[in-house]
Amino acid sequence: MTTPDPARRPANHTDRHAGHHPGHHPGRRQVTMLAYEDAQILDVAGPLQIFSAAEDGEGHPAYTIELIAPDAGPFRTTCGLDLVATRGLGDLTAQDMANIDTLIVSGGEGGRKLLNDEAVIGFIREASRHVRRIASICTGAFLLAEAGLLDGRRAATHWAWAASLRKRYPLVEVDDDAIHLRDDDIWTSAGVTAGMDLALAMVEEDLGREHALHIARHLVMFMMRPGGQSQFSAQLAAQGVDDARIARVCTHIVENPRDDLTVPVLARVAHMSERTFARRFVEETGTTPAHFVERARLDEARRKLTEGALPIETIAFDAGFGQAERMRRAFLRQFGVTPHRYRERFQTAKRPLNTSFTMEEHPHVP
Repeated sequence: MTTPDPARRPANHTDRHAGHHPGHHPGRRQVTMLAYEDAQILDVAGPLQIFSAAEDGEGHPAYTIELIAPDAGPFRTTCGLDLVATRGLGDLTAQDMANIDTLIVSGGEGGRKLLNDEAVIGFIREASRHVRRIASICTGAFLLAEAGLLDGRRAATHWAWAASLRKRYPLVEVDDDAIHLRDDDIWTSAGVTAGMDLALAMVEEDLGREHALHIARHLVMFMMRPGGQSQFSAQLAAQGVDDARIARVCTHIVENPRDDLTVPVLARVAHMSERTFARRFVEETGTTPAHFVERARLDEARRKLTEGALPIETIAFDAGFGQAERMRRAFLRQFGVTPHRYRERFQTAKRPLNTSFTMEEHPHVP
């Protein structure tokens, strides 16, 4: 990998300073979202909703939230709705900058227009010297990269923009597949809902896994997806299948990775002949049954690798690979790493979930 330019990649200073700006509350972590004209509204609203739902042990808001933009006032998002920035970049003092705990840069079509905006890029670069952590949602990674923050780091973005990010910023180690990534104090995520997963991961770091899970349940999020989970999961692909018979097969595969999932067996699940089933499956999913089965088993293996400490051999059996060597070959073929190396790179510390954690015990969590 190319060695980062020290002059381009600013040092991070985590000294915190007392002080106030409008809306600042001592004791709460300040989350500041930077958006702009033609930002993706869910990149903005999704993560902020997560932080707004978080409370401390006494039922008080755990975060103070502010939306800023290059200029104060309303700005149009890509869906046509307006959001309102409380302040512009020129309104922020050095003390305001020091009060920010977490700076998040949203994604959206408008971000490309700001890559040559010295005020925006300079603000991001300067903020990185003061905030505890800085993050991007989707194509917001381009703005972090332009500021030099991603040089020599691993970063995620929406899969459709990964090649462009890699080409424009060759010093960045772009991961085409991850939902979200953390490299020291810099976090990056894929598009739209992945920003909510990133925000949940931050809440988990700050307040604990139980609190993050509680927020996810209340917001009816399907689950807390770990950062290493794929943007190209079998489960996501199955959601786009129109043929009810093929959809039934996809669900069967995802829910039963250890089963016999050969074409003859799956054709019986679909109530089709083998030849018709194989043809229809490719038409509906864009891949062969064998490839889909391997993807589902890889998804299951990756989930177990990142969420627990089961032996590799046990995971290989539970995920349907049978033998650890067969799973190892699949990982090398698809991801270029062994299961052991994958676990080292993506596993996060998880505390046991306290099943007594209920709404009654935490009535103020919205």
